[in-house]
Amino acid sequence: MLFGLMMSNSGLNKFLNYIPMPEMSEEMMQVMSGFVAIKWIFPLVAIVEIIAGILIAIPKTKALGAIVILPVMVGIVIHHAVHDVETIGIALVLFGINIWAIVANWHKYLILIK
Repeated sequence: MLFGLMMSNSGLNKFLNYIPMPEMSEEMMQVMSGFVAIKWIFPLVAIVEIIAGILIAIPKTKALGAIVILPVMVGIVIHHAVHDVETIGIALVLFGINIWAIVANWHKYLILIK
């Protein structure tokens, strides 16, 4: 449930900007300006984070939320691995929680494969 709340909080912050941004390197400033130039990226990611976070927080829909947020989590981990390796720790923890939620609900996905 905490993972879902963290994802929803992250998505809401992209719209409301209530958590201050940490100091960024020159490379990170260039990356972020690229994201801002593509005007639809941040709103799309924010909406996916909010919806998936809510789905994960509700026990009945946790499996769906874990799959919905997976592409965003992969992007977050790759972004940190390439551009900001110093802060990859929390991204790896959240990615691990996401994988754990998928594995714990694996039986719910088998119907899609059959």
